[in-house]
Amino acid sequence: MRRTVSATLALVLAFTPAVAPVARAQYATPAASARASAPAASTLPDLGDSAQVALSPAQERKIGETALKQLRAAGAYLNDPEVNDYLNELGQRLVAARNDARADFHFFGVPDPSINAFAMPGGFIGVNTGLILLTQTESELASVLAHEITHVTQNHMARMLENQKNSLLMSLAALAVAILAARSGSSSSDMVPAAIASAQALQVQNQLNFTRENEYEADRIGFQRLDAAGFDTGGAAALMERLQKASRFTDGNVPTYLRTHPITYERIAEAQARAQSKSYRQVADSLDFQMVRALLRSYAGRSDEAVAWFDNGLAERKYNSEVAARYGLVASLLRDKQFARAKKELAALETIAPPHPMIEAIAAHVLMDSGEAAAAVTRLEAALPRYPNKLQLVYDYPDALIKAGRPAQASAFAEAQLQRFPQNGPLHEIAAKAYAAQGRSLKQHQHLGEYYAWMGNLRLAIDQLELAIKAGDANFYESSVVETRLRALRLEQAEQQKEGFGRSTG
Repeated sequence: MRRTVSATLALVLAFTPAVAPVARAQYATPAASARASAPAASTLPDLGDSAQVALSPAQERKIGETALKQLRAAGAYLNDPEVNDYLNELGQRLVAARNDARADFHFFGVPDPSINAFAMPGGFIGVNTGLILLTQTESELASVLAHEITHVTQNHMARMLENQKNSLLMSLAALAVAILAARSGSSSSDMVPAAIASAQALQVQNQLNFTRENEYEADRIGFQRLDAAGFDTGGAAALMERLQKASRFTDGNVPTYLRTHPITYERIAEAQARAQSKSYRQVADSLDFQMVRALLRSYAGRSDEAVAWFDNGLAERKYNSEVAARYGLVASLLRDKQFARAKKELAALETIAPPHPMIEAIAAHVLMDSGEAAAAVTRLEAALPRYPNKLQLVYDYPDALIKAGRPAQASAFAEAQLQRFPQNGPLHEIAAKAYAAQGRSLKQHQHLGEYYAWMGNLRLAIDQLELAIKAGDANFYESSVVETRLRALRLEQAEQQKEGFGRSTG
C-alpha cells in the first residue's frame, strides 16, 4: 500500500493510508487512490554558493535510482509502458531543446489523481496521472515537464541535499525518499522506518520546497525550453491560471502542485508576459497525447462508469479526438469484460484511425481476452517490426506466446529483449512466467529474483536466487551466474542495513 505523509516541525513524520498500486496489465486495472494530505509550508534555507555542493553527478544518479526503487516497491510507480513511453518521448524532446543536460533523464507516471509533478536527483521526473488528465493541451503538459527538467539542469536538487553532503549515499537516498514523500504526498509504510532513521527527520521540513529563486529560474528557463522545443509558449500561463482558479473551490484542499510550486499572481503575470513576447504559434496536440489521456481516463472510477463516460462523449460528440475517444471506449470495455462489444468497437476504431502502436496493442488484448491467443500472436508479429521499441508490444508478444502454448518461444524472445533492455524488470517477470510454464525452475527463480531487485525488494530477490540455486536443473555455468549475483545482492542488502535503510527493501 502507498501512503500519504504530512511533514511538520515535530520530531517525527506522521503517515496515513492513501493509494493502492497499479498493475502493469493494461485495459483492466484502474489507478485507484485518495487525495494526499498537505505538507506544512516551508522555505529552503540559503545554501550559499553552488560550488559548496559536494554531490557528483554519479552520486545524484545513485540517489535517484535508489529512490525510484523505493517508489516501485511502494506502488508509487505507474507500471504502464504506454504512458511512460509517451512521457519519455515528450520529456526527451524538451531535454534535447537546450544543450544544458549533464545527466540522462527518466520520466514516469505516478498512479495518483492528485495534481502534482516532481523532480528527483539524477534526472528522474514523476508526473501524477491526475496532472496529465488535468492538462487540456500537450503544451500545458510540456510546460510542467520543462519546469521540472530545469530544476535538475540548474542543480536545484543537489542544493536541496547540500546539508546532507557528508552522509553516505544510502542516507542521502533515504533523505531523497523522505523529501519526495512529503512533496508528492505519497509514500509507503515500508519506506517510513528507514526514511525516518536515515534521513534525519528534523531536517526534512527545511528541505521540502525549492526556494522562490529556484522557482522563478525554473519558470524562466523552462519557458525557453518550451519555446525551443516548438510548443505553444502560452501553455505555462494557461495551466497556472486554471490551477489557481481551481484552488479557490477546494475548501482548503489545495492541489499538491500548488503547495510544492506556489503559483502567485506575479508568476502568472510573468508567464503571460513571456508568452506575449513571442509570435503566436498554434500547436496541434499529438495523437499520442490524446490517446494516453483516454487510456488513463478508462482507468478512472468503476469500469461501467468509464464505459458510460466514453459512450456519452461519443454520442454528444464531446471530444478533442474521435480516434482517442473510441480507443478509450475499447479500453474501458475490456476493463468491463465486455469482450464481444470491445471487438466490435475496435473494428469501428480501425476504420478511422491512422496506424498507431497503441491500437496494435489494444487489438492484441482484445484477441487475447477473447480467447484468440494465436491470432494475437500473429497480430503482434506484424506490429513489432514496425514499432520495435514500443515496450507494450515487447511485453505483450511473449505473453501472447505463453497463452498460445508456446512458452519456449516466449522465454527466448524475452531473453533476446533483455539484451536490449538489461535493466527492464517487467521483462524479467515475463521470462520467469515463461520458464515456469516449461518447468525450468532455476531460470524461473533467477528472473523472478531480478524482477524483485528491480522493484527494490532485496529480501524477496535474495529468496528467489536461493531457490534458484537449490533447483538442481541447471549446468555449472548457470549456477555460477546465479551465485555471483546472489553474493552481490547480499552485499547490497548488508550495506543498506548498515545505513539503517534495509527495512524498506523488505
